[in-house]
Amino acid sequence: MERMATEPQLATSRRVLVVEDSEDQRNLLRTYLEKAGCTVVAVPNAEDAIASYLLETPHVAIIDLLLPGINGWELVRKLRQDRPECAIVVSSVLDIADYPTAEAFLPKPFTRAQILQVLKDCVPE
Repeated sequence: MERMATEPQLATSRRVLVVEDSEDQRNLLRTYLEKAGCTVVAVPNAEDAIASYLLETPHVAIIDLLLPGINGWELVRKLRQDRPECAIVVSSVLDIADYPTAEAFLPKPFTRAQILQVLKDCVPE
């Protein structure tokens, strides 16, 4: 029997942009974030991420570094330039020493608890 845990809820106005080329990882992040009460836009590449954040600025962006096309390092730089008010969370299998500067880090594999902690730390109430 599966245990039904109550997810801590953030205000539903919290917008999160997930940039992850792995469909499984993207869907997992979307599920955890939506259960936490966030509005989620999940895209597979940096080009779609740029188009999305230019339409509506997210409160936080979770960015994988190893993306096809424009890589995660370049996306972090561009997002920081275009939307400095957006908190950036870097997620990757790479060594954390190789991550660009960000408000938080989410090394893979991550847990639901780590995602919720990152939200708490990066998205003000």
